[in-house]
Amino acid sequence: MIETQQTVVINTDIGRAWQYARNIDKWAALMPGLQSYTVNDTDNSKWVLKVGVGGLVRTVHVDVHVDKWDGPERALFSYRLEGDPVEGGGSYAASRLGDTATEVTLTVRVAGSGPMAPMWEAMGRPLLPQFARSFAEQLKTEIEKAAGVDAPAKAVPSSGFAMVYRWLRKFLRAPFGMASR
Repeated sequence: MIETQQTVVINTDIGRAWQYARNIDKWAALMPGLQSYTVNDTDNSKWVLKVGVGGLVRTVHVDVHVDKWDGPERALFSYRLEGDPVEGGGSYAASRLGDTATEVTLTVRVAGSGPMAPMWEAMGRPLLPQFARSFAEQLKTEIEKAAGVDAPAKAVPSSGFAMVYRWLRKFLRAPFGMASR
């Protein structure tokens, strides 16, 4: 079994974060590789995802079940891949950091069974944290957007690479009479 946990601070109150999180349609829309999904009822849905590792890409059908809606602090879910010996689950856990900030921790676990379990785990171990981090950041962005929070201005990179890039760009533009920007 592999598991990851990702935490983000969302710049809105816990109630507004829950308004977004309690809607399975919004979660599904953020899922990387989503091809389609069907909501059967408030607790059950089926997602079709295109997933890949390296050159191996395939379409999987996932039965998703919300085990417990316990808002605004928590939701628990489980899932199972159709036709593959893979299942898992996870949680959404939110805590109030104040009137305008909520800490959300997403936990996801994947468990394979049978003779292919070591392969599933070997392929998934490095990818699951990246996937969960990307999903958590996208969830944060969408909740803040829905709550009307302005996105912070992007900082200009101050790394050594950025400085060298700016110098090289200026250096190469000068001989050709191009104004630097």
